[in-house]
Amino acid sequence: MRRLSPALALCALLVAALPAQAADQPAHYDGYGTKAPYAPGQNPRTYQRPPAGFTPVFTENVSRHGSRAATDSEDGDLLLALWDKAEAEGQLTRRGEEFGPKVRALLDAMAKVGYGNLSGRGKQEMQSTARRMQQRLPALFARMVRDGEKIDVVSSGQGRAVDSANQYTGALAETDPALKPLIGPTRTDKDLLYFHKAAGGAAYRDYIANDQRLAGTLKSITDQPRTHEAARSVLRRIFKDAFVEQITDQVTAAQAVYNLYAIAPAMSEESPDGEGWGMDRYISHHDAAWFGYLGDTEDFYEKGPGFADSDITYKMAGVLLDDLFKQVEAKRAGTSDLGAELRFTHAEEIIPLAALMGLPGSTEPVTPEEPYTYADNPWRGADVAPLGSNIQWDVYEKNGRYLVRMLYNEKETPFKAACHPISKGSKFYDLDELERCFGRG
Repeated sequence: MRRLSPALALCALLVAALPAQAADQPAHYDGYGTKAPYAPGQNPRTYQRPPAGFTPVFTENVSRHGSRAATDSEDGDLLLALWDKAEAEGQLTRRGEEFGPKVRALLDAMAKVGYGNLSGRGKQEMQSTARRMQQRLPALFARMVRDGEKIDVVSSGQGRAVDSANQYTGALAETDPALKPLIGPTRTDKDLLYFHKAAGGAAYRDYIANDQRLAGTLKSITDQPRTHEAARSVLRRIFKDAFVEQITDQVTAAQAVYNLYAIAPAMSEESPDGEGWGMDRYISHHDAAWFGYLGDTEDFYEKGPGFADSDITYKMAGVLLDDLFKQVEAKRAGTSDLGAELRFTHAEEIIPLAALMGLPGSTEPVTPEEPYTYADNPWRGADVAPLGSNIQWDVYEKNGRYLVRMLYNEKETPFKAACHPISKGSKFYDLDELERCFGRG
């Protein structure tokens, strides 16, 4: 059988790459990528109980900041410049006539929140996750109050991560005021929680800036007929055909529409009616799913499992995985006075940590000949690192034996296949076993 050339194989695979949806997600969920709003992955009432006699002695998390405003006004500014010109020339569709005022209102709301800052929804996400942690581990928090065990809080130092930490710990203290004196000030550790921009990320940054295979792969996936068709489809909802043909970079303009669509749910509380901005009127779910796939492609290759012959995108997350273990090991050794370690960071850290740990959805890298597609790979930004995403380890002890249970976006999640739980189907793992299977012996 004749083998297709890599270029033809790429084209064939990408034709089949239109986003497929999980049966339990709304049809447009994947279209938001890593801007998807947070929802806990499991009803807490269905969590497994720890084995008899084991009591919680420690908990820790790594949390992405909550929902936020866009980091700048660039997309809105671009679209308003086009809209103003089209309005002056009578080149707006009936639907497009509504678009400019909505974009202006959304930009005004984001400017009021502060570009890149937590939105009202983001604050609620942090508060609600904190309260669910407290409800999940009442005996642990009672122990902290009784014994004076501390809560250490650390962030990347970026505003939205610091604010997320404050919202999270504020909710803990509000629920139980006795915890307030136990909560330490939020300290900054960029090497731990902003490693993609710290010294440990130097090789990674060189890869992003200079790797020709990466650049070529992203270009070949993005610059194809389906992208240009989707761009025209998006723009024709807003502008008349003659005006669309005048737009020199239709893909960039359409991506700007998509970017506003994707960030709008994060800003839902700031909308005039508190229900949302209706940005889905200006992009079909089909086209949003395609642009969401393109965004996922970039994140997959730049932050996630990436190419099968390289760990450059996630090796640097080792510093964070190491800290997860060190905190539990210190508890076991009796050298820690902490009851909880709370960390607040970004998608650039959550995504590579998920790949390094082999969390569900982040286990399959690709080859240049068989690129990333929705049809062939389970990786989805909306599942791996939505806004407010988190990894939590709950630690239980009995007679000197320590067990760890992991929650990933608040869903009980097994560790990678090389790690063996205490019994078949259990979500609890011996700390000794985790150290063995992660090579910490």
